[in-house]
Amino acid sequence: MLTKKAASFPALALLAVFLSQSLLHAETVDAVALFKQAAGEGKTGVARKTKPVDARPANAGEIIVTVIKNDGVETKSKPAEPNDFVVRNRCPETGNEEYLVKAEKFPARYADAGKAAGEGGWKEYVPQGKDMNFYILPADTKAFEFQAPWGETMIAKPGDALVQTPSDEKDTYRVAAASFACTYDIVSQPSP
Repeated sequence: MLTKKAASFPALALLAVFLSQSLLHAETVDAVALFKQAAGEGKTGVARKTKPVDARPANAGEIIVTVIKNDGVETKSKPAEPNDFVVRNRCPETGNEEYLVKAEKFPARYADAGKAAGEGGWKEYVPQGKDMNFYILPADTKAFEFQAPWGETMIAKPGDALVQTPSDEKDTYRVAAASFACTYDIVSQPSP
């Protein structure tokens, strides 16, 4: 099952063709190793997601295609499992993109804001304010692909942030430049 933000099956097939053609030109990179190298060079900082989000329980089997306005597809989730959540950022400049958060990670990342659910079951949640390490990809970086922690391929582009959970280096993923600027506050900048 796909959400309204996600496309119909024929559109997904077209998207898959587009992505496969795009990926033919993108180098595959070990994002964890790249992050480790950047940290060793003092190029990483610390940020905290602070902007409230909307979330709703995912339907079992639902697939979420995350699309960033003016940037394209960021990722496609695996089918949702019971108790997973669909999270929607409140960033009109990015198209209020949606993504899937696994049931076991959701409570550590988001807290109920105490407001009633609205249309479609969407409810306000606030980020738990966990510090995350980040690395902004330099302007001269060529777009590359890597495997996200949930097993899907992500493409990273110049200006995007690679974000990493401090306690789990394998939890490294892309946040599009506009999404990072909209939803994260910088706690500490990388070394100059």
